[in-house]
Amino acid sequence: MKHSLALLVLAAGVLTLALLAGGPALSSPSAVSAKTAKVAVFKSTALGTILVDGQGRTLYLFEKDGRGRSSCAGACATYWPPLLTHGRPAAGRGVKGSLLGLTRRADGTTQVTYAGHPLYRFVQDRKPGQTTGQGSRTFGANWYVLSSAGKKIEKADRVDEGPYAYPYS
Repeated sequence: MKHSLALLVLAAGVLTLALLAGGPALSSPSAVSAKTAKVAVFKSTALGTILVDGQGRTLYLFEKDGRGRSSCAGACATYWPPLLTHGRPAAGRGVKGSLLGLTRRADGTTQVTYAGHPLYRFVQDRKPGQTTGQGSRTFGANWYVLSSAGKKIEKADRVDEGPYAYPYS
């Protein structure tokens, strides 16, 4: 009887560990439900009407990106988080749905593109419509906000190269 009880306890422990290792991915609502990114426009900025994410945070293009592929990973993606999605991104008011697209990142995640430009946020933009990353030269190239037509907006560029420029340019 003691031997059977010990085996039962051991089996329960192994099952518990297996569920803990794989369970949250299977049962967690946030892991199961897909989060769809939204792209919208924000009209009240010094740069005019610009693209923003679903929370109103400014979206940028990185001039180092080419052919719709991201060149920003590692430390770059820490300061310039890519706009990721599960599924097709949603077009908000003022956004041309035909310009929205997707690209697969090196880490396997899916990033939203607009007019072929992979989209990013900037960690120092804390309020909706804030554009502190505009014209920055970091991680080897310039960052610009985009218009609803998918073009970079170059006016009101930053004079300096930004706080993260020096060891990363």
